[in-house]
Amino acid sequence: MLLLLFLSITFLAQADGGKQGYTLGDTIADFKLKSVDGTNKSLKNYEKEKGIILIFTCNHCPFSVAYEDRIIALHKKYAVLGYPVLAINPNDATAKPIDSYENMVERAEDKAFPFDYLHDETQEVAKRFGATKTPHVYILKKQSKIFTVEYVGAIDDNAFEPDGVHQKFVEYALDQLIKGVSVSLTETKAVGCGIKWKK
Repeated sequence: MLLLLFLSITFLAQADGGKQGYTLGDTIADFKLKSVDGTNKSLKNYEKEKGIILIFTCNHCPFSVAYEDRIIALHKKYAVLGYPVLAINPNDATAKPIDSYENMVERAEDKAFPFDYLHDETQEVAKRFGATKTPHVYILKKQSKIFTVEYVGAIDDNAFEPDGVHQKFVEYALDQLIKGVSVSLTETKAVGCGIKWKK
């Protein structure tokens, strides 16, 4: 029985690579994804920044839609301070056609997204990060051309009532980073729709 239990645990560890994704302090491997402007974007496009507010989001999820204006506001507030938003749609468009690249382009135009919106068609980037929800936030800090994870989780504590927000998790973390102090709350529970994985 112990042998079977050990083999089961080993198999599960191998199945997910033995890791659940990036965690606090991890170094981010570069990636290249297609943006809604038709170009490919990677972390090299952000080498002049102090960091990135990387958000896995999508077109269809009510949580993501509810947060769109706040994501735009985050970009407008923090991009000038060196922390722009980078949005990535990881959903399988076969399961949710509204999340197709063409519909991403249309959504970005309709909402006048001021940030890059990338298509993770293979879902490899989302898997590497360990993202599970839309939205799911990773605040990355850059030092010597290396991006590391400083915060993982939710944007704030109230998805559908912006006026009812009491804790602005992402803003608090960014304000501390900009002041040059350690982030006091490094992880919260991401709340949203589950990522639609390819079958």
